[in-house]
Amino acid sequence: MSQCPGEAGPVSGKLIGVGTGPGDPELLTLKAVRAITGADVVACFAKRGNPSNARAIVAQHLRPGQIEEALDYPVTTEIHRHAGDYKTQIQAFYDEAAERLAAHLGAGRTVAVLSEGDPLLYGSYMHLHVRLAPRFETEVIPGISAMSGCWSAAGLPLVQGDDVLTILPGTLDEPELTRRLADTQGAVIMKLGRNLPKVRAALANAGRLDGALYVERGTMNNASTMALSRKVDDAAPYFSLVLVPGWSARP
Repeated sequence: MSQCPGEAGPVSGKLIGVGTGPGDPELLTLKAVRAITGADVVACFAKRGNPSNARAIVAQHLRPGQIEEALDYPVTTEIHRHAGDYKTQIQAFYDEAAERLAAHLGAGRTVAVLSEGDPLLYGSYMHLHVRLAPRFETEVIPGISAMSGCWSAAGLPLVQGDDVLTILPGTLDEPELTRRLADTQGAVIMKLGRNLPKVRAALANAGRLDGALYVERGTMNNASTMALSRKVDDAAPYFSLVLVPGWSARP
């Protein structure tokens, strides 16, 4: 629609994807804090019935009068991710969440969507971004990723020089995990949970189990780190990953 010079156009809000970092509130960037405190609306994802981890990270920076939008997933691991019902429900959820935020943006409000780690690295925010960016002004504020926070907390040099780093979701099938682990120097395996036994088997098949490091709740107060070969059980919470160092010739 054309607009005459000097004519006031419709006021539109701004969508901001805010990376909250891996868990330690002190790892929030200054830019993230400014975006959170300046937003009219703060939205965060969570498993239905559970508190939002991203909100807990930024809680001290929320101010009275801000509108909060809780975006609760209808399903998480109850249904296999490849099942038709899972895809139908999750796509409908992202569509509905985008329209809820679009109502705020259309009213001229600034909406900050909190994303654990970095918004565009396995972050749920990206599903809102692709739906809303064609219609509204957007900005993405990067956050310290979970893997960066974990290898820093563990003091583990991961790759250097010509080493190749591969990021793998633990949801891949075991043969695919094995193939990719055998064809890289360093690796980060995310999305563990119930996939840990399969990940452990793939590492053993690829000859990479020795040296693999299991990190749970990295950068948080209750963090723990151990050699994966020493972990006797297969329990792995959402906030856990495996690091496979590639710098084999390090002194």
